[in-house]
Amino acid sequence: MLRRPGPPLLLAALTATCLALTGVLAKLVPLTKQGDARTLDGFVDLNAPHLTRALNAIAHSADPRPYALTGAVLALVALARGRWRVAAAVPLIFVLTGTTTEALKHLLAAPRFDEWLGYSQIAAASWPSGHSTAAMTMALCAVIVAPPRARPTVAALGGAFALAVAYSILTLGWHFPSDVFGGYLVAGTYVLLAISAISASERRWPSRRGVEAGSRPVDLVPALGVALIGAGAAAGVALARPRALLEYAAVHTTFVVGALAIAGLATAMAVVMATGFRATRA
Repeated sequence: MLRRPGPPLLLAALTATCLALTGVLAKLVPLTKQGDARTLDGFVDLNAPHLTRALNAIAHSADPRPYALTGAVLALVALARGRWRVAAAVPLIFVLTGTTTEALKHLLAAPRFDEWLGYSQIAAASWPSGHSTAAMTMALCAVIVAPPRARPTVAALGGAFALAVAYSILTLGWHFPSDVFGGYLVAGTYVLLAISAISASERRWPSRRGVEAGSRPVDLVPALGVALIGAGAAAGVALARPRALLEYAAVHTTFVVGALAIAGLATAMAVVMATGFRATRA
């Protein structure tokens, strides 16, 4: 699907539209603003002193320094694989997603006061989330840099990483859930635009390297293994205290919906990249 420039360009337009819609819902619509706050309340209630250190470590893994280092490493990997178009695109994607997120934050900064947050109100310049943008950018770029056989596994690990960062910053009370959606969509928009440009460039100026080993079967076993481990861990947590889990979900129904929606978006973006992007000579 993404081997031609048209489909990723259309998907980029769709993600950009969803980004704008998310901003409107987060900033201007009272009903969704209330749902945003209730979902955040559910995340923050999960925090505990013994979790804070681990949550901070996960959240800070998407800070500017590891973000820049990851971009450089991915570009070098793409270059080593002879995919010079991808190698050139990755640093540009990292710069554009970061600067766009920061620009939107300051351009659209507006207080979103919620009484229950007390003195821990979230900053006015919080949408979209920079950490969520960074985490999803790293995940998606890792997928397009990886060899075809490894892409499902990289997508599974990258999606899990982006989701872990998102859940961490929400549990720590750094951002609203809508900020996470915005960050994911900024990353997705630029990665899809880059894929469209790579595809168009390849059609116009075919490389001499030849077709990337697309005839090799995609190895789904490691990716399924990662998914099963994640599902098993979640099931283990649920079975450890099923009554407490059900009671918490009953009290925080909006949180459950929001958490599943974030997971669904992260999964969908990773799957599209893993199954759709097959750069033939990039």
